Amino acid sequence: MKLNEHTKLILEESQTCLTRHQEMRNTDSTPDFFSQVKPHADQWHAFLIEWREQARIWLDDKRPKHMRIQQIDAAIEAFNQYVVQSFYKETGKKRFAQSIQSTCYTLQTFIHVQQLEGEKLDQETKDK
Repeated sequence: MKLNEHTKLILEESQTCLTRHQEMRNTDSTPDFFSQVKPHADQWHAFLIEWREQARIWLDDKRPKHMRIQQIDAAIEAFNQYVVQSFYKETGKKRFAQSIQSTCYTLQTFIHVQQLEGEKLDQETKDK
């Protein structure tokens, strides 16, 4: 799977986290940590380790103007927190939503930068 597609999967899960959190609040549910929360978080943690490495390689190769690995690292850290927090109704809604919004902005910017680099490469190929 491509880096762009992986990034879109992370964006989708971010939106799922918002939905899950709202459902937990609406149903007044508390999940079992070891059977529900931890396996889900571990799966995403492993996915993000691989995605970060792909992103680092791409960033080192392309050196885009408006995206750095530190932004990717901050998005990963926030994601790892809110993917767990999304299971708990006690999580404060405003800060939780703002964290997701910030991460989504970084991910969308990363997708945009990848698209711009792709267009630049296409243009260079046509010019030759």
